[in-house]
Amino acid sequence: GLATLLFDLLTAEEEQIDERTAALRFDIPLLTERLVAATEWTRRQTALRHFRVGYFGASTGAAAALMAAARVPDIAAVVSRGGRPDLAGAALPQVRAATLLIVGGDDHQVIVLNRQAQAQMTCEVKLEIVPGATHLFVEPGTLEQVAALAAGWFAAHMGTQE
Repeated sequence: GLATLLFDLLTAEEEQIDERTAALRFDIPLLTERLVAATEWTRRQTALRHFRVGYFGASTGAAAALMAAARVPDIAAVVSRGGRPDLAGAALPQVRAATLLIVGGDDHQVIVLNRQAQAQMTCEVKLEIVPGATHLFVEPGTLEQVAALAAGWFAAHMGTQE
């Protein structure tokens, strides 16, 4: 019951620059603009107009998802996986989309950052901690747990069937 559009927020050339500098992955305004543009493109597609939109972001992409959700009024849901929602800063209280923050249980600093961001948000927001997972969820079974949590969140908040 869900359709997905998977894309990179950086171009191939930008990825090469970012591999050397690690600067573009933290350019949250740039990443946000790319996500908003993709959302606008989606809404221009006749076959996709009837779908509600939700965002799934990982790491700094989660901050971009939250900033985009603060700007685009009818985003239904946001899921952050191992994200840095703290980097969305002043946009956090403006997010209206139901938000799920998923963090690995062994990613202690990111748990703290997610709790701080959660405290700033005024929408429905839930923090799920996946026991035994680190930042990239490389441990066996942890990505499957993330997928189940995300699918359940989107299904519950976007009016779809699991």
